Amino acid sequence: MKTYKTIQYIASSPFVNMGPIRLRQPIPSKTLQQVDPFLLLHHYGPYKISKESNPFDLGPHPHRGFEPITFLIQGEQLHRDSLGNKNLVKAGDVQWTTAGNGIVHAEGPDKAFVEKGGVLEGIQLWLNLPAVKKRIPANYQHIKEGEMPVIISEDGKVKTKNIAGDYKGTKGLIETQTVVTALILDLEDGGQDAVFLNKDENSLVYLIHGEVLVNDSEKLSLNENQLIVFNSDGDNFKVKANRESKLLILSGEPIREPVVSYGPYVMNTQVEIMEAMHDFQRGEMGSLIL
Repeated sequence: MKTYKTIQYIASSPFVNMGPIRLRQPIPSKTLQQVDPFLLLHHYGPYKISKESNPFDLGPHPHRGFEPITFLIQGEQLHRDSLGNKNLVKAGDVQWTTAGNGIVHAEGPDKAFVEKGGVLEGIQLWLNLPAVKKRIPANYQHIKEGEMPVIISEDGKVKTKNIAGDYKGTKGLIETQTVVTALILDLEDGGQDAVFLNKDENSLVYLIHGEVLVNDSEKLSLNENQLIVFNSDGDNFKVKANRESKLLILSGEPIREPVVSYGPYVMNTQVEIMEAMHDFQRGEMGSLIL
């Protein structure tokens, strides 16, 4: 018998400052440190980009021990890294970086986008890696929106893009290091669909835009920029849009290991954090050719 997942937590998405950048951060917060294996979720923008204003330009910086992932919602963003990749990520695309043993990368609007001006908006997710994979070789994957498997709901009003994982007979193109599902749902006004996920995984929904009802309950009306964390009980939940909406849905097998983080590094012990800092300073994570 199919049973609805129950709600564990409904979180807001307060603004935080990351240096000069102001963005929303539902994870971590004072009351929700992580949803294992998901460590951080940033919703940046929408920013108006122009020659006079470019608030989202992240210069070269390192990572180790996890996977920083970008879901680009609007605009264009240039990615460069110490593996030699240089990719223009466009609206709807996903870039999935496995930092592993270490990578240096930079991201921000490319010169052409800044010159013509436009709106930039995206989600950055930090996905943890288990201890046995924290020092694997770094890797980078860029999936274009048009390449993603798409599932259309019975009412024809919900489009689900499968980015990673096995979902409703489709397989996402991202090669994952852990058991994880990542979906983007675009719902027309009144559109509804059932989402099926493994009941033993930790699952969450982040409402990027719009307003939706969850499990047909008026008490579970999810408003823009809110996040729902589900209990590990049922195997599905239902969403219905009160207006045009966009959702990010994530589900993953919990790692259940100690997490020690400092800046751009996520490891299991403080000693490993110190090693990461020293390795970066010695140039062992590579360098970015500007």
